[in-house]
Amino acid sequence: MDAKQKKQTSSSSCLSMKSDFSKDDPPYFSEEERNRPFAKTDRMNTNFEKPTSPTSPSLKSDRSRSSPPDMCPDNTSVDERNVTQVAAWFPVGRPQDKKGEYDLILPPLIEDWTKEHVKDWLIVKLRVPQKIAQNLYDQELSGACLVCFEKQDLLELDVPPAPAIQIIRQIEKLRKHSKNLEPSLRIPKSHTEPREGEVWKSTEMQDVSGNMDESVETETVSSDSGVQSLSSTMLILETARNKIRSVIDQKTLNDTKLNTEMTDSATFLQLKKPICQIRPFDKNNSSIFYIQNYILPPIAGPSNLLDPVHEYQLLPSANEASEREILYEFTKEVFCFAASCINSRTNGTIHFGVNNQPGEGHGQVVGHKITSFSIYNEAFESCLSEYFEEKHINIARMCIRPPNFIQVHSEDGTTSDKWVIEVDVVPTYSGMQENIFYTPLSIASAEKKQQCKTECLFVRDGPRSINILADPNPRIVQEKVKSLIDKVKCWASARKTAEEKDEKHPSQGNQGQRLKQLLTRGRNAFENSLQVIVVTDKCHSSQLGHLDFLKEIKLFAVLEFDPESDVNGTCSFYRRDHIANLHYPRMYTTQDSVTAIIQKLNLFKQTSWVFCNGRVNEDSETDKPLTPSEWLKKRCGDINNMVSLLFNPDFLSKDRLLVVFILHSEVTDISSPILEVFCAIYRTLEGFDNMLCICKDSTVFNHWKQLIERRCKEDITNKCIYELSLNEISSTISKLKEPQTQSSRRFLPSTGSSSVLLTKKDEELMTDLDILCENECENTEIETNESFQEFKRTTEEDFYRGGQVSWWNFYLSEKNGSLPFIKRDKYNELYDLITPTEGYTSPCVMINLFHHPGCGGTTLAWHVLWDLRRKFRCTVVKNNMAANKEIAAQVINLLTYGKQEQPGYVPVLLLVDNWDDVEGLKQCILNVASDRKQNLMVIIVNCERTRFPDESSRNSRIPNVSITNKLSAKEQSLFSHKFQQLKDNHEKPDTFYAFMIMTNNFSETYITNLVNNIVKDIDATTQQGRLLSFLALLNTFVNGSYMSLSLCEELLGIRNALWKQESLDDIMNPYSTLMITFTVEEHGNYQAVRFLHQMIASNCLDVLTQKHTLSLSEITINFLHCDKLYKSCMGKDFLVQSIHSMLITRHRKEQGDDKDTLFSPLIECIHEKEGPDKIKEVLERATLRFDRSATLPQALARHFCLKEKDFKSALKWALDAQQKNSNSYIADTVGQVYKSHLKKEIEDSEVLTPETLDRCLHLASHAVTAFQDSQELAKKDDSFDPFDTRHKKRQTSYNTSGYVGETEVIMILLDVIKELPIFAVSDRHRRDKMLQFLKGGQVSNLNDLSNTAINQLVSVLADHEKFLVSLKPRLKEIFTFFENYFTYLKPRSQERETADERNKRKVSESFKKYMQIFSISEEEKASEKASKPNLSLRQDIVDQRCYLEGKRADSFAGLLQCLYDRGWQEMEHIFQKWQFIFDNSPHKYVSDTVNFILANIVVHSLKPSNKLLIKYEELVSLLNEVLQKEGTHSNLTELYYLSMLLMWPTKDQGPESSASYKNISTYITSAKKSFHRRFSHMLPARNAVAHFFLGKSSGLKRIVPKVKLDQIVSKQASNSGQSSQPRNLHHLWQSGAVWNEPEIQKKLLRIKGTSENGDIYVNYGGNLKMLVRPVYLGDIRSGYSREEVSFYLGFTMEGPVAYNIKYENEQ
Repeated sequence: MDAKQKKQTSSSSCLSMKSDFSKDDPPYFSEEERNRPFAKTDRMNTNFEKPTSPTSPSLKSDRSRSSPPDMCPDNTSVDERNVTQVAAWFPVGRPQDKKGEYDLILPPLIEDWTKEHVKDWLIVKLRVPQKIAQNLYDQELSGACLVCFEKQDLLELDVPPAPAIQIIRQIEKLRKHSKNLEPSLRIPKSHTEPREGEVWKSTEMQDVSGNMDESVETETVSSDSGVQSLSSTMLILETARNKIRSVIDQKTLNDTKLNTEMTDSATFLQLKKPICQIRPFDKNNSSIFYIQNYILPPIAGPSNLLDPVHEYQLLPSANEASEREILYEFTKEVFCFAASCINSRTNGTIHFGVNNQPGEGHGQVVGHKITSFSIYNEAFESCLSEYFEEKHINIARMCIRPPNFIQVHSEDGTTSDKWVIEVDVVPTYSGMQENIFYTPLSIASAEKKQQCKTECLFVRDGPRSINILADPNPRIVQEKVKSLIDKVKCWASARKTAEEKDEKHPSQGNQGQRLKQLLTRGRNAFENSLQVIVVTDKCHSSQLGHLDFLKEIKLFAVLEFDPESDVNGTCSFYRRDHIANLHYPRMYTTQDSVTAIIQKLNLFKQTSWVFCNGRVNEDSETDKPLTPSEWLKKRCGDINNMVSLLFNPDFLSKDRLLVVFILHSEVTDISSPILEVFCAIYRTLEGFDNMLCICKDSTVFNHWKQLIERRCKEDITNKCIYELSLNEISSTISKLKEPQTQSSRRFLPSTGSSSVLLTKKDEELMTDLDILCENECENTEIETNESFQEFKRTTEEDFYRGGQVSWWNFYLSEKNGSLPFIKRDKYNELYDLITPTEGYTSPCVMINLFHHPGCGGTTLAWHVLWDLRRKFRCTVVKNNMAANKEIAAQVINLLTYGKQEQPGYVPVLLLVDNWDDVEGLKQCILNVASDRKQNLMVIIVNCERTRFPDESSRNSRIPNVSITNKLSAKEQSLFSHKFQQLKDNHEKPDTFYAFMIMTNNFSETYITNLVNNIVKDIDATTQQGRLLSFLALLNTFVNGSYMSLSLCEELLGIRNALWKQESLDDIMNPYSTLMITFTVEEHGNYQAVRFLHQMIASNCLDVLTQKHTLSLSEITINFLHCDKLYKSCMGKDFLVQSIHSMLITRHRKEQGDDKDTLFSPLIECIHEKEGPDKIKEVLERATLRFDRSATLPQALARHFCLKEKDFKSALKWALDAQQKNSNSYIADTVGQVYKSHLKKEIEDSEVLTPETLDRCLHLASHAVTAFQDSQELAKKDDSFDPFDTRHKKRQTSYNTSGYVGETEVIMILLDVIKELPIFAVSDRHRRDKMLQFLKGGQVSNLNDLSNTAINQLVSVLADHEKFLVSLKPRLKEIFTFFENYFTYLKPRSQERETADERNKRKVSESFKKYMQIFSISEEEKASEKASKPNLSLRQDIVDQRCYLEGKRADSFAGLLQCLYDRGWQEMEHIFQKWQFIFDNSPHKYVSDTVNFILANIVVHSLKPSNKLLIKYEELVSLLNEVLQKEGTHSNLTELYYLSMLLMWPTKDQGPESSASYKNISTYITSAKKSFHRRFSHMLPARNAVAHFFLGKSSGLKRIVPKVKLDQIVSKQASNSGQSSQPRNLHHLWQSGAVWNEPEIQKKLLRIKGTSENGDIYVNYGGNLKMLVRPVYLGDIRSGYSREEVSFYLGFTMEGPVAYNIKYENEQ
């Protein structure tokens, strides 16, 4: 042969070596032989030369090592035989007579040993006498016991000292060894890998190896057939076996150390890779895949003929052989293996792509790269006839199955490009009968270098195939053939019998029933309210179609272990029809609160698909797939944290949770990631009551069950489904689901009376909206279901008892035979307010519906939406915790849904319930609104609960409707008729208490009698009584409060809530008739409980306090004391917030309450009924319960301060609050404590002694410091009390209380100083001294040598001189602050304007006092001038400034305010003062020049004909001088504001006409920067005000003041008979109606500009391009379209702003 042939020959196969014990017996083996893995039969191979073949390490005939058949002519002589050396490797198949230590296999961890393991270990490994081992066995000594034992323990069990020491020391060695093992090594003992012969590395063993090699070489017999003589082979094997045993025995006796090493090695032997599940035999299962480097079970010989034998092969790679050679090797191995199985009548499978090397790598999945399946199929079909006689070809074709191709996956779960090829052989009796099948095989001739056809007869011999015709002795061959014929008859008969016994009978299992029970939990259906979490591994693409049930149930989360799932797996399949957010475990392990995580990940709204082992298409290394061992090290911690969070009762209630494990493939590794997740969930849920495991088949189930038994010591059988197919499971779940109550195809109204289909996936994107479709409730499953009448009854009953109205209530009321849904009288008013959309000038308008709690206000709004569902796209915000910007985005998505380029949109009618920040929501909608030119329209209806709806309606500046809890005669008649109808359809309609309250016109008598009758016998000390008292207290004092159902059940001791054998209604009966259960969506998704009506809750509380001797404080303290309320439970966060709010939230009129209160209504009520001591007790207990809250100690400080006048305690609690959360409000409280103490000190002192004065000054100093701290903190107030999250969405405001408080303290102090004997009012001289002192004069001037008392007072003043001298300038600073605050800025919310007015009054009164104290009378001024004539000019300037200060016209803001509250005559006088100052001041201050220019503008605005005014050009020149002096980085915003007013260019007077205008764009930028440096901290709550607009005239005439526009609008309103109240004026500005007034259009200049990138620019040629901010952001289209626009220009301190923006192409 040439080199190539030699190489191929030597590397392709090994000779079949058959021991003589198998020569005479049929291949029926003992149980021990059958189960012994092939590679375990002998351990000599580790020291001998291993075969180099990449294909076949098994010993068989050299059928596998010859070249392709076309290399020699067909007529080659059969007698030309080839001689081949035996490979130096000898498996020994003989069973051992006794158990040797090398046969003992123990679990790797001692703790897992049974008592049988321990006994075997003692006898076999340690050679402990049988008697001692049996004694310990009888003592139930397991591995877990053994590791706990010490020597003394063994001695007490009658173990002699020597064996006891031996046992203890061996255990220590084993334990040290076990610590080094990875967790993945813990695998079922049935899957342990055959052990390598590490113990055979001694010199003696090497000698044996060498001797045996020699004997093999010398005793090899030539064979013409190429197959070695069996007799010589057996002689060699026996010699080798005997030598090995002699060495073992000698080493066992003489070398204890070696024995120990052998023991350790044998004990800890196990697989380094998990076992792979083999494809089910004779099934084309496309969902099976193998994992690279994992192990297939060790091969074994025939057992019962039906269990398949397995053979592993590796084909040459494309680099080692050509495609033709690879295919030849493939077909030859297939058909030789098939022939051996057919003749032995045993089923079998040959696997290509699996390592067949003996030893550690045996059975390891390698895989082959296959470019085409078809070439293997074609080779299989075309070559089959070459390997069988013609008469047997069809029979062979029937029993040899075509190749199966199994994909190989990488260890990290990703797919690879490798495959394992498998061929099944099924020699059925009906096809085979008693025939013998010969195989013609091409054998290469060494002499003639050609191939010849050799007839072979293959049978299975143990785990390999042998050719019985290979013996060179014809006589022996003849005997073997004769013997085989007899054996085949026996085997055929046995095969027939086995097939008959194996006939499949229909399964009588109850898995379908079990699945129903696990899903329904004893109920009638699989409830939609269950939160389902699925844990799954890789699903084959062919099985995805059977996972439809995942799309039909509400998936909370999926824990995915397929890294490719979003590409071609389950995730991709699910996301075709549903929204699923792709997450990683680490995203659940942040430091955020539970509520923050829910909001951030959109949990409960959209499915969270968590990739537990990364994603294959992820760029970041952090989220790449990992192998199991790496996963345990790097990702297991995140998984455990995520499980702890997800399955925490705070997050998901156990009674509404179902965890479904879907196992598509076998889990064999005890450290498998998916098993780790199971154990983590098992630990967190404290069992598997909430679990369901769906296994693909019984094999997957058995391995899963074994692993869980080992890890959790639990039998999970009754939680597993493994006999049903995915298709059966999917169909069962679909059948069990509750009937759908929504239409399967939902439609939205569109333009031109058309409709668009709203897909489920698109609807899931709008998570915060409950969308009302045109065909809502129509054509639903429930209506055709037999349960519809029950559904109808419960839906009506739930609503009329007091539950939230649903769309079904309106739909059912429109059915034949039903009375129409009751319409309150205000229905038409609200309907008419909404419908004339053509009259709206803004793309987003608001309508308020003010209503008493529980009077049907929200239901009325829902009713209007129902009737307008075909005219508007109607929707309700279902999550009151959602962010405004998120809702706005979803609203605009709804608005534009289904539209492409077509013009026009159907308006959206948006209903929000008691929304805290409707103005903010409107602004957000305007911000994201798109395509204004298409008549965009959103109408917001805000249902606002208030105790005074009519008053709120009158005060509101927004269009509104109010509805009260008083029915008209017409409404009472409608309710009476409805009650009669309910009597006909319901058993006890008189228990529909919410409906009955309205029917009785909210009669207090009815409610009192109702509650008295039901609650009169309650025992307040029982669990029921406590729960009732808690809920009554909460519902009475906190609107919208509730407790979770699971918490109520825990308080009542209901333990088996999962299966609902007893319910809340049962335990709380009859009180449960006053309560209702409903679903909460804001803080997760769970069931909650509240009273039917707030009036019922209030009356229950009255009954408990009046008839059951329970006080409010006792109930409150019990509430705070009950630990269960504050432990983990669903809705805990919201409950804690509600309790906290009940204790600290005050009522304020500006927020719609009936009155302003000093404390929360609960605290006020306790004070009124029980006194201040109880308040102290309640609040102190609350501070212990909520120890991180700052507002509770703050409330306690206010109580001590205001109610008990205990200022020491008040200060202590105020400072405690400040330590917990230092914000401006708490700093203000500290100041208020000092201020109140100061006032009390003054009140209690009839005569102000020096000591009292000193105390007062100290208190005042501390108060001022605290208030100044509050002022500074207000600039950075951005955090909320963690317990005050109920009101986080409330409109933010800038806290000015620090300025007000400081002013009040200083005014109090000035009043005290005024009354001091030092400064007697009658003594004018002393008064002047006082003023001089406060202005910085010498305090020693106040001394009176003749009056000791006065001197003592002066001494006190001297001690506080620095503080006292600072009072006047501080007051001046505060007044300036308020002037700027009120003039430059206005509140964003209308409610804050009320607070502004109140503060304005306080500041104004303080200013008057200030002027009285510090102003100088005219007489004093004349006297001053006479005494100092040389200072007359300076004094005149001072006098003018004093005058201006008194008129509050000494500042820029004050002059602007003169536009609104000064007549032109007074303003003219003010201007003259400024003229004098400007003309005569020796130093020209920039502020004076700026104020003087503004005074000119203001006077011109009030009286343009005034002759004193400076000309426009002169003002511009003067301004330019100052601008050049100051530059562009000044903080004097007012300077840049004037540049906008005076230098704004026009078309006919461009910038090139004068150098004065060239820098206007720069000045605008400077104005904005300067403004933000000064006022940015106020902007979240306030907007810059436009006091002037650009008019059509020139010069000063083009500066049009807003006050003039207000006058025009008011005049027009008066002429048309409308009210010109300020609130209506405000509404006209808000709605944009002012721009429609012809007079205003005549006055103002409409500027043209362009919209670019969402901004507006005005371009006046050259490089002059100015940015203008739109007042309403919604006026600009999104999409960054560059368009020509026009608008009116206003001027604010922040810069120019655009009003009434219009697109020129629409004009």
